[in-house]
Amino acid sequence: MLLALTVIFAGIFSSQAQGRGGFQPRSVEENVKLVKEKLAVLKLDAAQTTQSDTIFTHYFKDRQKMMQDMQGGSGDRTQAREKFQQLNEQRDEKLKKVFTDDQYKKWKDEVEPSLRPQRPGGGGGGRPGGGGNR
Repeated sequence: MLLALTVIFAGIFSSQAQGRGGFQPRSVEENVKLVKEKLAVLKLDAAQTTQSDTIFTHYFKDRQKMMQDMQGGSGDRTQAREKFQQLNEQRDEKLKKVFTDDQYKKWKDEVEPSLRPQRPGGGGGGRPGGGGNR
């Protein structure tokens, strides 16, 4: 998961740095809405929905701030990766308190992986397990 997040954020930053026209990251609200749609499979009750919306709103705001700080040239990738990992761990600790054990397992096994952007072309790019033998 950490490697996937690193790849995602590295792609975001490199595309912005290269000036690939028109890239606009999703807003906090758009990200929360996307997650909320994906969480439908967990069949959350009203209280769980409200609590998870709050958790994800704070998570995406914190992530957005971290990304902005990184764009300002204030961080190396190792430090950023550690901060993103800590942010994810904090989010997951909060979610564990809201979700049942089965819901949390489904979140980690199905929902969270489905939120990662897919790379165009389906190529592995030489990543381990990415589809090419090297």
